[in-house]
Amino acid sequence: MKIEELSALEVSFNRLIESLLIKKAENEQFTVRLSSEISQFTRFNHAKVRQTGCVADGWIELTLMKDQRNSVRQFPFTGNWEVDWQLAYTALQELRDELILLPIDPYLVLPSGNNTSREIHSGNLLAAEAVVPTVLELVAGLDFTGIYAGGVVIKAYGDSSGQKHWFATDSFTLDYSLFSPSEQAVKGTFAGSDWDESAYIAKISEGKKQLELLARPVKELPRGQYKTYFAPAAVADLLLMLSWGAVSEADIQQGNSALAALSRQEKQLSPKFSLKENFQRGLVPRFNELGEIAAPELPVIEKGHLVNTLVNSRTAKEYQKIANGANGSETLRAPEVSPGNLEFEQILPSLDTGLYVSNLHYLNWSDRHTGRITGMTRYACFWVENGEIIAPIENLRFDESLYRFWGENLIDLTTFQEFIPEVGTYESRQLGGSLVPGMLVKDFTYTL
Repeated sequence: MKIEELSALEVSFNRLIESLLIKKAENEQFTVRLSSEISQFTRFNHAKVRQTGCVADGWIELTLMKDQRNSVRQFPFTGNWEVDWQLAYTALQELRDELILLPIDPYLVLPSGNNTSREIHSGNLLAAEAVVPTVLELVAGLDFTGIYAGGVVIKAYGDSSGQKHWFATDSFTLDYSLFSPSEQAVKGTFAGSDWDESAYIAKISEGKKQLELLARPVKELPRGQYKTYFAPAAVADLLLMLSWGAVSEADIQQGNSALAALSRQEKQLSPKFSLKENFQRGLVPRFNELGEIAAPELPVIEKGHLVNTLVNSRTAKEYQKIANGANGSETLRAPEVSPGNLEFEQILPSLDTGLYVSNLHYLNWSDRHTGRITGMTRYACFWVENGEIIAPIENLRFDESLYRFWGENLIDLTTFQEFIPEVGTYESRQLGGSLVPGMLVKDFTYTL
């Protein structure tokens, strides 16, 4: 997006906030959230373009609060002041009529403070006309399927207390698979704010090597416990589960957290395992739905001990806790798992005999209170003997507790970390991702 276009959107958003401040009644409060993007989407199938185009989209979410009641309206944001203000003013009037009909919310948190921020992260993305030749050049002749999404994403916030935030970033993601003639697949993601040709070449080269290994006869393994190396993408899949009823303070208080035993100090994880929220990479905004700003870093688990949960202001009000800028769902937004001591060259020798797992899918809690997670292996998973990849495996279902694989069974984490991006595009392009190492685990349980 051109600087002038970005500036016009910011001017229109700021003017909308100022106009709402004039129109609001004395006993009313409001928050305004903006999500906007101009993105190019290109879908590939069999290394050919199946769909391509540019999407310009944006929406405003207006929340009106009065007499301990609140209601929400969402409407399009165009950047055209006359259109945007008419939509906003209509929403404001509708919310006023609706509020008197709603019940009181005892834990409603009103906007407060005067936090302001403005972040614009410019990148070096591929030009629209360069995406197709650049992506496809390296995969000519391969069964390559995927989607490229790139452009500017904007998140903004303003409220009746005077808080105002603006976050804009250039970014791209390439979510792809390489398929073998036997319909086995190698899964990969490539993302960033600057297109790095050498890094893309390395990614595709590694995928081609794994594709050759998938041509070997498939090995079927009996259920049991196996020493396992999880590549960073698989670690990111496991880490995502902590946002589904684990690190949330509300879930701790309500007895729904997989980390309850860790919170009560009845159990601990391996001293090799540390997790933090790290916003310093500038990939996601630090402000939440109430304009509160999280610290640049927040340690969550330090050397196996739970030192912080994610606490938003609503939870803090309900349970007399101290809020730390968490979002409404108290989920991880910028997670980073600390690296360990396992060098890349030592992964296979250290695994010796066992499973090399590149990806997982269908993850869910099988018993949340004991931290048990179930799921399946997927995409380029191999049987290894004496430090050498022997054969691809049939998919296996696992059922294992995080207190084991991040606890006493964690052998080591790799010295390198990999950024695994969020690639979701429902409603809008998702920002951020997980910065994680690979990990080596003993006696991981596969059930069928």
